[in-house]
Amino acid sequence: MKKLFVMLLTAGALALGAVAPTAALAQTAAPAAETKKDEAPAAAEAKKDAPAAAADAKPADAPKPPNINKGDTAFMYTATVLVILMTIPGLALFYGGLVRSKNMLSVLMQVFVVFSLIAVLWAIYGYSLTFTGGNAFYGGFSKLMLSGVNGESAAATFSKDTYIPELIFVAFQCTFAAITCGLIVGAYAERMKFSAVLLFMVIWFTFSYIPMAHMVWYWDGPDAIKDEATLKTVTEAAGWLWAKGALDFAGGTVVHINAGVAGLVAAYVLGKRIGFGKEAMAPHSLTLTMVGAALLWVGWFGFNAGSNLEANGVAAFAFVNTLFATAAAVLAWTFAEWMLKGKPSMLGAASGAVAGLVAITPACGFVGIGGALVIGVAAGLLCLWGVTGLKRMLGADDALDVFGVHGIGGIVGALLTGVFASPSLGGAGICNYVTNKCGDAADFAGIGAQVWIQFQGVLTAIVLSGVVSFIALKVVDMIVGLRVSEEEEREGLDTTYHGESAYKL
Repeated sequence: MKKLFVMLLTAGALALGAVAPTAALAQTAAPAAETKKDEAPAAAEAKKDAPAAAADAKPADAPKPPNINKGDTAFMYTATVLVILMTIPGLALFYGGLVRSKNMLSVLMQVFVVFSLIAVLWAIYGYSLTFTGGNAFYGGFSKLMLSGVNGESAAATFSKDTYIPELIFVAFQCTFAAITCGLIVGAYAERMKFSAVLLFMVIWFTFSYIPMAHMVWYWDGPDAIKDEATLKTVTEAAGWLWAKGALDFAGGTVVHINAGVAGLVAAYVLGKRIGFGKEAMAPHSLTLTMVGAALLWVGWFGFNAGSNLEANGVAAFAFVNTLFATAAAVLAWTFAEWMLKGKPSMLGAASGAVAGLVAITPACGFVGIGGALVIGVAAGLLCLWGVTGLKRMLGADDALDVFGVHGIGGIVGALLTGVFASPSLGGAGICNYVTNKCGDAADFAGIGAQVWIQFQGVLTAIVLSGVVSFIALKVVDMIVGLRVSEEEEREGLDTTYHGESAYKL
């Protein structure tokens, strides 16, 4: 399967065509260098066992331990907890309120258990295959079961000679993988077997999330770049899209487009819910949905600002852009809905918030405030169309509009990142680790060239997730079956699959 996957992806790369390499490598969302182990303990042990004459050795000869910044480390603990908050309970309550009361617990259960499942898989092989060297599409097996990752190992940030403990980087990236898989739950809500959900997630995580994250976010870290020669070496060893210069600060392609396309494919393969378009399927608790949306917004500050890995001005930009773009999207969706339907709805405001959060995710550390506001407005309007006009055109029962919000919002954000990251439009540009300068207009590929690179990232996510999702769903259907019976669906999955009810009358 892995060989087939690599062949398919390689063919896709050839079809996209080669692009001219950028003058400098872009600062992306979550780079993890091959772990630079803290050599100080080993050096101390060697010194203890060495003859007395070794005491005359110059201190300068001793290897320098990684510079672990305590402020950055504390910042990353907070960011990681915030992402967990936005998943459980944030995403769970947002989705739970949108389904019918008879399926409330089933959605909560799926999000909760999927989070736990992916966390375990991340520790076993996910981290190793994503954030170690291998090839352009997959990492290696050197850190299976987190082998060699301990309290002394370090992970690179975006600044030279600045590291955080690798364990907190492992945990932070684990939350990204877990929420991405959790997002897909909304597309097939109310009609997929619990066993099928879990098996599908194992396959999709392995063959869609991991390679996408590796392609976009893996590189050897800034300290590996000292001149043009080492820049070339780092580029050749990096993920396929990172080497092209694709900008994705916190997961527009890796998380949102990836999950959105998977949700759309799942909606097609499973078919529509019984009574869809004929029976009322209104959300049973918009109160819980609003609470979930609020928790998502709060947690998203950890998601976006934390992706900088350092508590500095870039993280501050990511933070405020997340605030302002989301607010702009809420207003855009609300007023557009008000004009079209005559009344603004709480569901619309909550959906607009999520749309803004999704769209600013790939751009938050690269664009200025003006760019963030434009991205928010564009996301609010286009995602409103995505869950209305586009949804009718596609004819799929994407139950909770995963593609309409996350897929469309991710595409909008990813492409507009290429526009508003330009220093000429107030963006941060990219970092040149040869000259150790960031934001120089001369290093930016140009708006047209960068949008083309961004488009390749979008297309890669669509094709990869679409193909993997379809194959995974067919495999799961052959093994355990995908869809619940008509009787179980009518009764509700809470009682038929979990033996519980969300509410007692």
